[in-house]
This record gives sequence, C-alpha cells and structure tokens, in this order.
Amino acid sequence: MRARFWIICVVALWSVAVLRDGFDDWVRRTPLPVLAYETATEVRDRNGVLLRPYLVADGRWRLRTSLDGVDPTFIARLIAYEDKRFYTHHGVDWLAIARSAGQMARHGRIVSGGSTLTMQVARLADGGGTGRWVGKARQIRLALALERRLNKAQILDLYLHLAPYGGNLEGVRAATLAYLGKEPRRLTPAEAAFLIALPQAPEARRPDRNPKAAATARDRVLMRLSGSDALSADAARAALRDPVPGGRIAFPQLAPHLADRLIAGGRDYVQTTIDAGLQASIEQLAQAQMIGRDPRMSVAILAADHTTGEVLAAVGSPGYDEGQGRPGFVDMTRASRSPGSTLKPLVYGLAFDRGLAHPETLIADTPVQFGTYAPQNFDGVFRGDVRVVDALRLSLNIPVVRLLDAIGPAHLMAALRKTGADPQLPSGQAGLAIALGGVGLTLSDLVQSYAMLAEAGQARPLRWEADQAVLEPVSVLSARAAWQVGHMMAAVTPPRNAGPRGRVAYKTGTSYGHRDAWAIGFDGRYVVGVWMGRPDGTPVPGAFGGDLAAPVLFDVLARMRAEPVPLPPPPADTLMVPNARLPLPLQRFGGAARDLVAGVAVTFPPDGARVAQMPEGLPIKLKDGTPPYTVLVNGAVVSSGLRRPELLLPPVGRGFSTLSVIDARGTSARVHIEVR
Repeated sequence: MRARFWIICVVALWSVAVLRDGFDDWVRRTPLPVLAYETATEVRDRNGVLLRPYLVADGRWRLRTSLDGVDPTFIARLIAYEDKRFYTHHGVDWLAIARSAGQMARHGRIVSGGSTLTMQVARLADGGGTGRWVGKARQIRLALALERRLNKAQILDLYLHLAPYGGNLEGVRAATLAYLGKEPRRLTPAEAAFLIALPQAPEARRPDRNPKAAATARDRVLMRLSGSDALSADAARAALRDPVPGGRIAFPQLAPHLADRLIAGGRDYVQTTIDAGLQASIEQLAQAQMIGRDPRMSVAILAADHTTGEVLAAVGSPGYDEGQGRPGFVDMTRASRSPGSTLKPLVYGLAFDRGLAHPETLIADTPVQFGTYAPQNFDGVFRGDVRVVDALRLSLNIPVVRLLDAIGPAHLMAALRKTGADPQLPSGQAGLAIALGGVGLTLSDLVQSYAMLAEAGQARPLRWEADQAVLEPVSVLSARAAWQVGHMMAAVTPPRNAGPRGRVAYKTGTSYGHRDAWAIGFDGRYVVGVWMGRPDGTPVPGAFGGDLAAPVLFDVLARMRAEPVPLPPPPADTLMVPNARLPLPLQRFGGAARDLVAGVAVTFPPDGARVAQMPEGLPIKLKDGTPPYTVLVNGAVVSSGLRRPELLLPPVGRGFSTLSVIDARGTSARVHIEVR
C-alpha cells in the first residue's frame, strides 16, 4: 500500500511538472502582436503647452503621455476599480475569474468581469473582441505572455495609450483634452471616475452622444470606490454633484502654419519659442480685424523678443481654412511682397554710418532725375529743403532716393542680407527703386531687419525652436546710427489707439498700387511686424499702412506687455545738436543727381481758349516755376515782379493774343487765346 501511495505521488508530481512545463511552453510560444504604437506628432510652445497635435496615420487621436504625466490618483483609482491585485498577479487574476464564473453560474448572467488591466491591454493590442470563450482564452494567454516580457509600468503605459474613449479618441491624454480641455496631470475625483468608466463601453457612454449613460457609469465608479483607500466617502458624495462633460472640445490648432513648417521634415515633436497664450490672443485679434472687410483680404503678424531673437507669436492668416473666399492656408509671414517704404530707415542708417547725413541734415525735396528715373513723392508735393528727421517722419521719397544714390543700391542689398533677409529682385538687378519697395521681402525678413535696429545694429536670425542654436550677432550698423534711426521713427505720430504705451519706433509702408499695407516697429524689448492685403497680390483700393496695419501693431504690443518697455538711451558718441552746430559737410546733403527745374506753366486760361472781354482785367493762373514772374501780351511786357501764381492782367483787346510768362530761372510758357 505504501509503495502504491508513493508511486501515485510520483506520477502526480510528474504529471503536474509536465503540465506546468507544457503550460509554460504554451505561454512562451505565444505570438505577440506588435506592441509599438504610433502617437500624434506634437508641436508645443516654449513652456510645453500643446499648440497643435496631428492625427496618427489611421485617423485617430493618440497622444504621447507617460505615467509621470498622469495624475497619480487616477492611476490608483483605476487599479482599485479595475484590478485590485494588479501588482501581485502575473497577468491573470484567477481569483477574480473564479468569482466571475461562480456569479454567472448562480445568476445566469455576467455580474462582474474577471479581466485584469493586463488582459485588457492584451485585447487592445491584439485588436480582437472578447468573444465568449475563444477570445477570453486568447486574452489570458496574451496577458500571461505580456507579463513575462514587460514590467507593470510598461503595461500601464500601454493602457494609458490604447484605452478607447469613443470615436477616434485613444488614450487618456486624448480623452482629457477632448472632453475636459486639459492635460491629465491634475484630475478631480469626478473626472477620474468618468475616465475609468468610459473605456468599458466607449461608444455607448460617449458624453457627446449619451450623457445620461456617461453620468450613470461615472456614478457607479464613484460609489464602488467610495470609502476605499482610493477615495473617501465624502469626496465621492461631492463628486456625484459634478457635471459630466457635455461634448468634445476641439484640439488646439495654434500657430498652424508654423507647426506645418516645423514638422515638414518628418519630426514627431517640436518645442517652439511661441507663447501659447499670446499666440491665441493675437490670432483672435487677427480674426477680429477681418470682420466687415473685403473677404479676399488677409493679415499676417509676427512678434518677437528682439533681445533674444525668439519668435513669440506667428500668425500667417486670420484663419487656417479657405472660408469666406480667403486662402487661409497661405502663410503670409513667408510670402515675398513689396515692402513699400519700410526700408527707408535702413537707408538712413547706412547714410549716417557713412557720414553722408545726420538727422538734422538739410536735404532737398525737389524734383530730381537719376538717369531716366525721376522719383515722385506719394502726394506729388515738393517741400523744398527739409531735415532728414522730417523726411523720414513724412515718409518722403525723393530724399531717401538721393541718399541711396550716394550709398549705392548694392550696399543696401548687402545690408539686408546681413540682417538675415533674402531679398528678391524682380529684374535681377538692384536699382534706386528698392528704397521705395522695388524688391521682394517677407514679413519675417522685415521683422529681422527691424530687430537689428532695435539691437544697436547687431543682427541675428529669428529663432522659432526652443533648442535652436543661438548664433553670434552680425554687425550691420553702428550703435549710434541704429539709435538715431530708432529715435527718428519714435517721433512718428502714433495711431489713435496707441494710448499711453510709451514710445514706439515704427514705420508704415504701402506698396505700389495699394497691394500691401505694412507696419513694423519695436520698443525696448519687442519687435512686431504686420502685413495686410490680398494674398493673390491684387490691389486693395484705399489701403494704407498707416490706416490699416499701424493700429494692429500697437494692439499687438499692448497684448505683449503689461507695462511700456522704454527705448534705450543714446550711445555716448551720438552727436545731438541742431543743424547750425553740425560740421559743415553735414549741414546740407548734396548728391550727384541732376535736379530738375520745374518750369512755369499757365493753367488758366488754357491754350486755345475763347474768353469774353472783361473790363476789370484778365485773370490768369500759373503753376510751378520760380517767382518773380514777368507777363507779356503779344510780346509786350504788361506786368513784372509778380510773386503770386494768381494775378489779374490789364484788359486785353478783342481778337487773338499770345500770353507769355517768364519766371526768375528763365523758364517760360505761352498760351494762345481769343478775346471776344
């Protein structure tokens, strides 16, 4: 009997060992599904705030997260509700399965599940359903295999990324952003319970489709956890009063043009220098600016910290889509356009550095011709001798072209390239017209150039990414010349919305045909550029930089700073004296261009006119020329020493007569009339 007993024991132990080895081999040979999963490409701001995520290839929102990035109380409550023995079992909680089977046998239906978190991960990774028995057996086998190859933290990581939350949402971070509008770092008990309940029946409990089912499931979780180590009874009762999310919240789409550009090389994560709060505020401003305007118009805004070169906000258009006939997908911060008058400050800075002029230098605003090129002022008026500071303040064309003629267009192009700009020449050759906008530049180019002026003539490229290398600055202008230019621009009258915001050095510009309206400016820390127009380059009648873009510039600066940031004091070597105390070569700018003498003209009566004889005399009107004037009728002098362009001649006899006028420079004009 004793021998038989031992034989039975040996056989039993051998059988158990064989079964165990067979079971281990069965688990070991389990083919695992691919455990790698794609997460969304993300672009974040300077502080790690999400600017824009991108859908993964299968059209789902699955965002990268980590255990450290999830509220630890959520993890504790998830385990307490779903899998109390998660940290002690090896993938399968046999006690829970036995309990579930016993309950089903007694009640004829499933009362509680026996799936562990590892089994749920196995099902999610395998992509199959639970099924009645085959599916459950497959889950058990996969769960056991997963526990042998992964640690508990890795299994939780898979759950946090793969748990379904309805629609195309996967993972806890996608769920908190879509339903709660926040990251999962801090969750209330009600929010945690909602996130625990939803994956059990993600479609049936979606709050945007069935809020009652979502609320019932959440409350069930709260009641089961109530009084446990994971949730006190008082906290559970309070959480029951919290509302359930009412629907999905759109994922952020801040700085979309910049985000598209930065991920173009296939990168899956980029941290930018953008400030998310400021970016959102300026995007709202851009959208507000388009209300009531031509739907084909657009706006672009670029704001940076010129002390570091970091771009803080970049708006390529008022909207990313093509709504209202506006091609919002076009990034107008990078579009090459005519800069209008916005290059004038750089020309003046180069002139100051070369000793050609000083802000108090007198320069002629009179008709002039450079070969075949005869520039005109925007308003067609000539003001004679003006100070350079006034020429910039009034944005006169002729003085700046005179200076560029002395400097040389190639030197202006070289200076632009040193600032980091990439100027485009329509004709391939730089001419004097580039001072007035005859060159293609982007908003980014202009902001970089003005950042150089703000930084004492030292240029460095703008920085878009947090880890972008900081390059050594390149000297473009002396600190003295840069300050003088900024000081002159600060004297420009600000728009009405400027308010008491401190002095801002800024310049507006309007390109030929009213195609582009610009305003670029800076204070002691920030530089901002604004462009407005039509992306297709067609004219916008009546559009001026001073009217359209300048108010936006000052609104942006107001949103960037709580207090005005003062402009710097002048460098020690700055010569600050009136014109009379300047060195003689700086008191007046000469130049080699040929000044045009505006000849006198008779505007009334017109040539060939028939006029009635008037006993009080014949009125005539003159234009241009240099007084005093001499008037002749049929070759005889009838009046001389006249200084006014409107005068009354003695009565002229009936018949045909020739009226001639000669001015002080010897230019003349004549008209033929008939007196009746």
